[in-house]
Amino acid sequence: MRNSAKQKTSMQNFTETAVLFSGNNHLLTNHNFKHVYIRHMEPIKVGIICYPTYGGSGVVATELGKALAKKGHQVHFITYQEPVRLDAFHENIFYHEVSSLDYPLFQYTPYESALASKIVDVVKFEKLDLLHVHYAIPHASSALMAKSILREQKINIPFITTLHGTDITLVGRDPSYSPVVAYSINHSDGITSVSESLKRDTQQHFNISKHIEVIPNFIDFSRFRKTNKEHFKTAIAPQGEKILIHVSNFRKVKRVEDVVKMFHEVQKQIPSKLLLVGDGPERMSIELLCRQLGNCDHVRFLGKQDAVEDLLAISDLFLLPSETESFGLAALEAMACEVPVITSNAGGLPEIQLQGETGFMSNVGDVQDMAKNAVFILSDEARLKQFKQNAFAHAKKFSLENVLPMYENYYGLVLNASVGEFVI
Repeated sequence: MRNSAKQKTSMQNFTETAVLFSGNNHLLTNHNFKHVYIRHMEPIKVGIICYPTYGGSGVVATELGKALAKKGHQVHFITYQEPVRLDAFHENIFYHEVSSLDYPLFQYTPYESALASKIVDVVKFEKLDLLHVHYAIPHASSALMAKSILREQKINIPFITTLHGTDITLVGRDPSYSPVVAYSINHSDGITSVSESLKRDTQQHFNISKHIEVIPNFIDFSRFRKTNKEHFKTAIAPQGEKILIHVSNFRKVKRVEDVVKMFHEVQKQIPSKLLLVGDGPERMSIELLCRQLGNCDHVRFLGKQDAVEDLLAISDLFLLPSETESFGLAALEAMACEVPVITSNAGGLPEIQLQGETGFMSNVGDVQDMAKNAVFILSDEARLKQFKQNAFAHAKKFSLENVLPMYENYYGLVLNASVGEFVI
């Protein structure tokens, strides 16, 4: 195959050393990396297929691509519009727009077919080495279709599927999608998930025959860090009130009503303000709840915000009582800005939280326990300061500098396997 010789030569530039991480290293809570670390990797051409919006999978995919480009790799984004996080020119970043045919026959535009065709075109003419698709639906099936088409043209293109959450826990389980999701995952050349929890969910709900590598989400500390915004904080809390914050897409699974109820209890004991950042289907009901509780004067609905880090910089406590979280990136971003977190113990949250150190976890729906823990943190300045320091120290373990080599390493393993060097 055309790409095989090139890949095999490229793989000779990889040097295998000892184990990358072990459970005793405690780099990342509950993550146990057993694969071989590849010390040096020659630049490759990678195609990234993702959703271009503000959703977590799109943000992670875009930030990963930008980081790979800075390391010298050539990155090609393939999606229906330019990702929102592609906010600056870089010589190693390219964008390829997927155009769908607007034809009266189609009630729904066949994006999956258009995407597969675009992948074929980009792989052939940009001579890509690897595809990395984020969010299984429909990206994995499109990549698989493109791979089959290219194989008939004697071109080998391995692809990695990264599972992010609702592509497995919600949408992917729907009978309309589940057979295709399972088939596409099983025929991926590599599979990663953002948490051990999501890996277990995937194995539980789908008949997955392949190994799933856990590579956690990461924080870009050049953006998410504590900055001096005291003038901003004074405008929000003129009497020195504590500032609590929640960031989400206001879906039922986020349990934003628990945020408001929790704040109502905290506010009885600690003078405080609540910032609700985001928007979505539950916003109207949450506004009505604030009116019923009579705390509207202390709650600010800020809608969608691009510079969330500026709001985190003035916050004292982050609230995330979700029914489920595949990872909990929003909580980790808060910790990077030195904000302790109150969360549920659902999904991947226990993998990023240190109970009693970076914040507290409670059972889903236990508003009273969450409020009690929030008051405990906020009621003593020395204690609050210690929690903030702990949160920042733990978040640093999830830095981009720590996680990027895991992806580069996995790319190398998949490329090696694709030319028959070994099996993952």
